[in-house]
Amino acid sequence: MSAQGERYIDESLGYGFLEASEIPLTRRELSVLSLAAEGASVGEIARSLHLSNGTVRNYMSAITRKTGARNRVDAIRISRVAGWV
Repeated sequence: MSAQGERYIDESLGYGFLEASEIPLTRRELSVLSLAAEGASVGEIARSLHLSNGTVRNYMSAITRKTGARNRVDAIRISRVAGWV
């Protein structure tokens, strides 16, 4: 709080919150990515979310494309840095 009783948010923090709110992934994609980030295989993710293996692969492909990643591991890294997972 400032001397006038108003809240103050550091600009760098405010920008970080703005970036975090602009997540390009859907909720389902975030669910898939979160499980992948925990080390789950395609089969494990599929069973956990009641999806087919092909659907999980399609989600991972979309996640990779939307994050601009080179592969699954890169997508996880980018998403962690951005604060999405």
